[in-house]
Amino acid sequence: MQPTRPLVIAHRGASGYLPEHTLAAKAVAHAMGADYLEQDVVLSRDGIPVVLHDIYLDSTTDVAQRFPGRARADGRYYALDFDLAEIRSLKAHERVDHGSDGTVSTSFPERFPQDLALFGVPTLAEEIDLIRGLDKSRQHSTGLYVEFKAPNWHQAQGYDLVAAVMSVLEDKGYAQRPDQVFLQCFDDRALRRLRHDIGTPLPLIQLIAENDWGEDSEVDHDYLQTGEGLAYVASYADGIGPWMMQIYRGRDASGEVMLSELADRAHQCGLAIHPYTFRSDQLPTGVNSFDELMEIFLKQARVDGLFTDFPDKARHYIDSHLADDR
Repeated sequence: MQPTRPLVIAHRGASGYLPEHTLAAKAVAHAMGADYLEQDVVLSRDGIPVVLHDIYLDSTTDVAQRFPGRARADGRYYALDFDLAEIRSLKAHERVDHGSDGTVSTSFPERFPQDLALFGVPTLAEEIDLIRGLDKSRQHSTGLYVEFKAPNWHQAQGYDLVAAVMSVLEDKGYAQRPDQVFLQCFDDRALRRLRHDIGTPLPLIQLIAENDWGEDSEVDHDYLQTGEGLAYVASYADGIGPWMMQIYRGRDASGEVMLSELADRAHQCGLAIHPYTFRSDQLPTGVNSFDELMEIFLKQARVDGLFTDFPDKARHYIDSHLADDR
């Protein structure tokens, strides 16, 4: 699970250049040489897996304008409340943030214009077909990196997200292709089900959040970063996907980079490590350039892959600065 060269994982596609999870963003990421394209997956009301980062539609589509009055009591528009035909009628745009005071603001003002809603919301099956087509026309194999979004929430609503996604992968011929697909989730129970009950041969990645983020999981994410927690993860998964700041701890008084022990601990347990999210327009404190960020994680922390909104920049750094054996 530890490749010779680090993997470039296009985070929601080339989302630094085009609205996230649109087929256009995925096509551009494919052309940029990403090794894997990420698919966050939720379900429509008629049980169809669609590629969307949130269980809500209103952060990245014009649903509030097209279907006023369809929000739940919390004011949000849930994908699970709309049939696929209705979701197909929506236009996807650059992400917006919803403040607790009801305000809405563009998440990344310097990216693709938020008012240009030119794209649709794809199904998982449609995106796989696009990738297969591009693999053929470009003679370049690019893998899937699928995330199950909020499987417990879906279950509480009466839907089996895991089964629905695995059915699509089976139909498209990817369910038995461990060299072409990663499966990821914040919830350890979903991953243990995939490994022990479903028996998937596909590599599994345990995503690690901060406990106060409110992810759809009861697991203690602080515990997962300990030696004992990582040994537990290794009993059902092949790697971890931590937040990058759980590895990079800034700089000390002398200006030296400070790293946690997480990457070393993961490797000692035989786990690959694929941190998120690397953005040239949102650098951590103490990092002055995207190349410097790459150097810290790829040469010092020696991670095995990374999620980035800018797959072209990660690809260029790896090809220019890393020998095959690192």
